[in-house]
Amino acid sequence: MRAKRREGTGSMAPGADGDLVAGAREGDEDAWRGLYLLHARRLVVWLASQPSGDAAAAADDIAAEAWTVAATKIGEFRGSDNDFGGWLLSIARNIAVNHRRRALRRQTFPADDVGADELARDLPPHAAAEADDTTRRLLAKLSPREAEVIACIDVVGLDVHATSIALNMSATAVRVARHRGLGRLRKLIGDSDLL
Repeated sequence: MRAKRREGTGSMAPGADGDLVAGAREGDEDAWRGLYLLHARRLVVWLASQPSGDAAAAADDIAAEAWTVAATKIGEFRGSDNDFGGWLLSIARNIAVNHRRRALRRQTFPADDVGADELARDLPPHAAAEADDTTRRLLAKLSPREAEVIACIDVVGLDVHATSIALNMSATAVRVARHRGLGRLRKLIGDSDLL
């Protein structure tokens, strides 16, 4: 696909008027590249901060699937270049939820005679490192709503508006969940056993 340069736009910098989104809607490869550069890293970081429940669903895979869905549905999206990040996160969140549901349906349980030590030896090395990640452990102690809000705002760097789009919540609910979650985290961090 050949990139089309939109007349009168000059550079494809992110802005409140949605220049990148408008360009992407028209098939401009530079606009898609700009959206990707603006949102790809924080999408993967946010997905990695969420409990997956499915070892087969890596954050990069879910992110790739979310970008594919966004590309097919870009015509339905209306908003700024920054709002696109919230929309993309909501797509990824739905995909991750579907992966979790499938994992729960496929879930098997080890036999009672297998000890925890034997199971731990069978884990790949990266799984053990992820299990020890302080951020994940702390977020897991919060309610799912608070954990998602804090992951969006404080881990990934979305603003309140984009977070409200991503999580399908009002901006007020986002602020309240963040306030409560941060209060709980302060208490948890004070507990030296967690760190």
